[in-house]
Amino acid sequence: INLTFSYFLAELHVSEGSSAERMAVKWCDGHTSPVLCVGAASFECLLASGAEGGEVTVWSEEGTPVSTLRLEGGGDVTSAVFSPGSPSKLYVSHGEAVSILDPRALKQPVSVLRIGEDEINGLSLNETNSLLAAADDSGAVRIVELDSGKVVRTLRRHTNICSSVAFRPQRPQSLVSCGLDMQVMLWSLQKARPLWVLNLKEATEEEEEPQQSAGRLFNPPLAHCVTVASCGNIFACAAEDSRVHLLRVAGSKFERHGVLKAHTQGASQVHFLSFLTHPYWLVSGGNDGKVLLWDICEMGQTTESKGRAKGAQRRKSKSVHSPKPDQSSSQGMADHAQAPEDHRDLKPKFSFNHGEKVNWICPTQLKGEGTVIVADQSSSLSLYTLNGL
Repeated sequence: INLTFSYFLAELHVSEGSSAERMAVKWCDGHTSPVLCVGAASFECLLASGAEGGEVTVWSEEGTPVSTLRLEGGGDVTSAVFSPGSPSKLYVSHGEAVSILDPRALKQPVSVLRIGEDEINGLSLNETNSLLAAADDSGAVRIVELDSGKVVRTLRRHTNICSSVAFRPQRPQSLVSCGLDMQVMLWSLQKARPLWVLNLKEATEEEEEPQQSAGRLFNPPLAHCVTVASCGNIFACAAEDSRVHLLRVAGSKFERHGVLKAHTQGASQVHFLSFLTHPYWLVSGGNDGKVLLWDICEMGQTTESKGRAKGAQRRKSKSVHSPKPDQSSSQGMADHAQAPEDHRDLKPKFSFNHGEKVNWICPTQLKGEGTVIVADQSSSLSLYTLNGL
């Protein structure tokens, strides 16, 4: 008898040093190939996962595969995004195309968007459900107007693969991108060039003391994934140097906000959680098989952070453009009384020892419980509950 899901033990390590065992859940039978991406709908309790070879599966919140489709062409499915305003639309990238699917009746694509000639690595929809951004191997971010299905703008500045893109909440004409050129870029769609460019390699080298870096080897901070908090002004970027780099918009500046250090190998995924006690919870995953939960509101203001603020001012000269003040930049911060401050020594609140290299992380709520869904090198999904937070 094939079981739709099975249980297994995973360790949960608490930041204070104690540890406990917690039951985790594995969803099986939805794929025959390694799962590469997961997306969650904000309605109808549906999830979608994409795998190698063009496989797409829609799941119920109980872990039952509702339907499965293999897309024509067999390209790997690298991103799956539900429309925030239409329950009948699921956008999945595969190869150089984006297929629009109806998750309630997963058959052939409703339509296929031929966006470019390079493989797409990530998708993002803006909040008004009017624009789709696609990051591709050429380093470009292509903006598709969904009403017409046409590319209306191509943002070119990355000099290597553009690995991830995310629209800013509350600002449907603004987005952030990152790539294997080790750069994070803040864009306004009214401009042909990025408003700000932050080079993670240069910023990290400025932070490191000469005696700290002497004789040590570091992986370069190739940027794999970028996420934006619900306020629209706090960003996190997972990089190959094993760190999660925090950035923020402060007035008219785009600056470093700190780093999170706990992964022992490259950090591949990072996402803000919108369903916990405040909007500054983060979950990250890496090649070390760890899934870490962070509360960056625990960052306290220290004398050390003042020095870093001066460093951010120096780094400002390395950014390509000085934007006009963002009149709405502080509006979203009213959602929380205190914005997080820089603090290098913040420890993860929880550490799940997943044990396998992480391909994707999707935080969501299932049956009213906060859950982190993890895709790894296998054909199954692993679920970690966040009870008690």
